Amino acid sequence: MSATVSTVTSLQQALQHKIDCKTKPHKALGRLERIALQAGLIQNTLTPSISRPQIIVFAGDHGIAATGLVNPYPQEVTAQMVLNFLSGGAAINVFCRQHQLGLTVVDAGVNFNWNDSITDAGFIHAKIGYGTKNYLEQPAMSAAEAELAIAKGREIVAAAAASGCNCIGFGEMGIGNTSSAALIMSAVTGTPVEDCVGRGTGVSDEQFTVKTTTLQSVFRKHLPAIVASPSPYTILQHFGGFEIAMMTGAFVEAAAQKMIIVVDGFITTAALLLAQLINKQAMDYCIFAHTSHEKGHETMLRYLHAEPLLQLDMRLGEGTGAALAIPLVQSAVLFLNEMASFETAGVSNKE
Repeated sequence: MSATVSTVTSLQQALQHKIDCKTKPHKALGRLERIALQAGLIQNTLTPSISRPQIIVFAGDHGIAATGLVNPYPQEVTAQMVLNFLSGGAAINVFCRQHQLGLTVVDAGVNFNWNDSITDAGFIHAKIGYGTKNYLEQPAMSAAEAELAIAKGREIVAAAAASGCNCIGFGEMGIGNTSSAALIMSAVTGTPVEDCVGRGTGVSDEQFTVKTTTLQSVFRKHLPAIVASPSPYTILQHFGGFEIAMMTGAFVEAAAQKMIIVVDGFITTAALLLAQLINKQAMDYCIFAHTSHEKGHETMLRYLHAEPLLQLDMRLGEGTGAALAIPLVQSAVLFLNEMASFETAGVSNKE
């Protein structure tokens, strides 16, 4: 058949027929069959392919982190981890090397001056500011900064698509960003703040209580402004991080480029919550990698009617869940393209 089909319905039927005629019992490859179908629909073809898959990690600091109220690790760890990414020592580096995935690290708003000393081809200088403002006192960023961060995320993904990448996952690094994600989740889904807040990088029971009460106070402070202007841009302005805002734009652009998007964990999904408010079709391009062990992620997934591939009790971030799931997407595409049919293999079908 032709690589393109005139209607989505006829393409879906043709893809399903191709899947069903492989040398296997009906639906024996389970979720892989649904991924293969989705990949074919995204790429509008009976022979989808995965080209130059990559992970983009967005890094940014949060003003609230300087207070120590919501995070056990100091803010300086964000910049230190960026350097660890660039030296190849983080978990995301290990998994990307293992599975031959491209890796790009973006400074979206790290509170550190690199003095342009980093010239690594896998590092993008896109700093919107030296961390956000402390949202205990004022909005995290200006409206202009939120729009600029979203636009920059779109630009970065557009460049990745132009380089030949058609399958992408996003990761993040930013001390304090589980707090920002929890506030965004509450604002979008209507879930009470206390049901969105998790332990992040491992706070103690006492720290968890302080983190929760602090974020409840922050939410009450900014709620009137969000109610007055309930848009994803307003939510980002008051609660966001530059890395989350940039990921929001990245999701929007990846959908516009008709890329297969493999969604990571709690913070990344918070960005998707905002992106799907900007582009309702964004979800059509998403495959959900895993259920994070971070409290609230399972509720997010239910809100999005998403069915994740893996349950590994991970809560590291960095895009690690997406890096582990992309090979499953590759397997789905390969069986669709390379597995014999009953007819070509001369194997008798059940009928």
